[in-house]
Amino acid sequence: MDPEEYVERVLSCVELVPPGRVTTYGAIAAVVGGGPRQVGSVMANHGGPVPWWRVVRADGTLPPSHGDEARARYADEGTPCNGTGRVQMREAFWDPARPEE
Repeated sequence: MDPEEYVERVLSCVELVPPGRVTTYGAIAAVVGGGPRQVGSVMANHGGPVPWWRVVRADGTLPPSHGDEARARYADEGTPCNGTGRVQMREAFWDPARPEE
């Protein structure tokens, strides 16, 4: 796959994540191809214009550099989080392989 096409597929998938929900790098990779690190690389280099805070690690955490801004956005969107700011994955996870759910 053309690298530019891959970037577009990742970003298009991120744009589908509804407010108040999150998905993971691995879940996106399962839909668009590649692996979680490739998705993370796309997000690090091209993810500014899309709702990047809606893509988290499988344990519900973000890289430390994103935490404060992401937590503010989670509060605005009503994303289920615990007291430490970790997303409650059971309640908030959105599966890009099943976008209608």
